Amino acid sequence: MGRVSAAINHRFNDHYDARIGFFGFFEVIEDFDIARILLDHARAWVKDRGMNVLRGPGEYSNATHERQGILIEGFQYPPTVDLTHNPPYYGKFLDQYGFRKAKDYYAYTFEVQNPDAPRLDELVEQVRQRRKIETRPLKFKELRSEIQLVIKIYNDSWAENWGFLPITDEEANTVADSLRPIVDPGLIRFAFIDGEPVAVLGAFPDPYYALRPRWRWYGDNDLIRISRLLFMRRHIPCGRLMFFGIRPGFRNLGIDALLYHEAREYAMQKGYRTCEASMLLENNDLILRASEFMGARHYKTWRIYDLPLE
Repeated sequence: MGRVSAAINHRFNDHYDARIGFFGFFEVIEDFDIARILLDHARAWVKDRGMNVLRGPGEYSNATHERQGILIEGFQYPPTVDLTHNPPYYGKFLDQYGFRKAKDYYAYTFEVQNPDAPRLDELVEQVRQRRKIETRPLKFKELRSEIQLVIKIYNDSWAENWGFLPITDEEANTVADSLRPIVDPGLIRFAFIDGEPVAVLGAFPDPYYALRPRWRWYGDNDLIRISRLLFMRRHIPCGRLMFFGIRPGFRNLGIDALLYHEAREYAMQKGYRTCEASMLLENNDLILRASEFMGARHYKTWRIYDLPLE
């Protein structure tokens, strides 16, 4: 009828000098009494260990790079890779229990095949003329070292973001192994200034497009879906922009427009039709304005909740 986990991420708490306990892997039938019992146990477990806030839902915690939050807007759209999707009543249950909003994340979607706005093309040309910025795609044969480079830029670029926790080398290797089957190197692009890595954009074909059930006369079990993914993985028409970071000191130079323009040109040539930019912090005005400038529209929202325990 339901499940919940409770955990304490000591590295997260040390990073923020906080005492936050987390609940995660939360699933429940449409019965508030069952939800209340699950949440009571999670709350008691973290409170008994000296925590003063219960935060979630997430997985083991609510660090930026973990799958987290519950969907509160955009239920009519299909789920996207590595993001949560849930019935509408989840948010109502957490509100009823006494949780309050901690932070919202947004998703934006755009049509890849639509041409860039003329002013974006002009900006990109100006950036190319004024700045000595070198760009290149990911080198797939060196995937592990390339992911380490992504993480290096990520740990600098996201350091001031809400919920950020530096990714370790071990976590980076796990990320590399998990992404290997779906990587399209042209969708991951780096920017360098005088040989120094300063920015990265990373988008991925969405395997959920192939894994989504398509009930046919022959059925649609796990084996059929996995076979369909292997067959379609180089022809998936939709993607997800998972990370886009520029290191401090190199922002407002137009690097974001340049990388976006190059990735979109590649995606257009490869036949991608749609792309989602997601888990954008609600107060990250720079990224939200840039998304709208590039023709994207807000279409989903996820929420993280806090419950004070003192």
